[in-house]
Amino acid sequence: MPTTSALFTPVRLGPLTLPNRIMVSPMCQYSAVEGLPVDWHLIHLGSLAISGAGLLCVEATAVRPEGRITPGCLGLYSDGHQAGLHRVVQAVRSVSSIPLAIQLSHAGRKASSRAPWEGGTLIAPGQGGWEPLAPSALPQRPDEPPPRAMTTRDIADVIESFAQAAERARELGFDAIELHMAHGYLLHQFMSPLANARDDAYGGSLDNRLRLPLQVFDAVAQAAGPGIAVGVRLSATDWVEGGWDIAQTIEMGKRLQARGCAFLDISSGGVSYQQKIPLGPGYQVAFAERIRREAEIATGAVGLITDAVQADTIVRSGQADVILLAREYLRNPYFTLEAAHELGREVEWPVQYVRGKFPKK
Repeated sequence: MPTTSALFTPVRLGPLTLPNRIMVSPMCQYSAVEGLPVDWHLIHLGSLAISGAGLLCVEATAVRPEGRITPGCLGLYSDGHQAGLHRVVQAVRSVSSIPLAIQLSHAGRKASSRAPWEGGTLIAPGQGGWEPLAPSALPQRPDEPPPRAMTTRDIADVIESFAQAAERARELGFDAIELHMAHGYLLHQFMSPLANARDDAYGGSLDNRLRLPLQVFDAVAQAAGPGIAVGVRLSATDWVEGGWDIAQTIEMGKRLQARGCAFLDISSGGVSYQQKIPLGPGYQVAFAERIRREAEIATGAVGLITDAVQADTIVRSGQADVILLAREYLRNPYFTLEAAHELGREVEWPVQYVRGKFPKK
């Protein structure tokens, strides 16, 4: 075990300094009602807020009603939704000083779906769903109905909706915003040739396919203001020949870095049912390392990172700047406290829990 731990050193992401390199990844709970948070969100986020992590990110939050993945997904597209999230943010702030982020998203053709535990299939408009929008009328799967191809008016509305949601996030007091441009959702759909068959200014060449995602980033950064760290989640590859790949991701990273993007959260896949992903411990870390080096931007590593030494090694070796954990926090909301003990570092414990604090090594 190393004598010093990189995982528990501070890191600066744009205007935001985190006390350590562990971020609670945004995790959809599929439990909202009409886009509004419920008591589950208070309990779920409250437990993670006292975990000792360096940053807590709220789940994918739709910027428009039709942008929700499922009817149970959060939204931030009205005064009522802002008020609902205000209650959650205030509750978290009352018990913890942890920095807070929110992931803003639009699901595109993957919207109007059932929750994973209900099969995840599309819901027809007559059965409680709605018509999904996408760059092109290409279905996610051959057995699904095609989405409606977006008009230029639809595209302008989406850009404005992201900006308005970012303004609401700023008013709510979030420290960071992550834009979801991965996992086959709308902005990723525009980037990938597998989902984008447009022949206008938003399709075809790489410049055209990047146009909407970059316009969204610019609009969000302006609305958020200089005090909020704006980052982006990217899929490094579609894992399908002829799709989005690591070279295009690096180019996107360079363009985002030039615009002042604070960090890139590097995942992969999600746009095609034909993907073949070679799962294994840390299977996406190499993407984060290469993008960090070639795009010269802070990156976050994700993907089957499950223990403290593994996470610390990734940071200490310069493969990524932060570690994002999701499933591990579902299994153990106090992973950070245990990791600090294992690596011989001190982190702030809630005073109510100090009696259970691990003894010094």
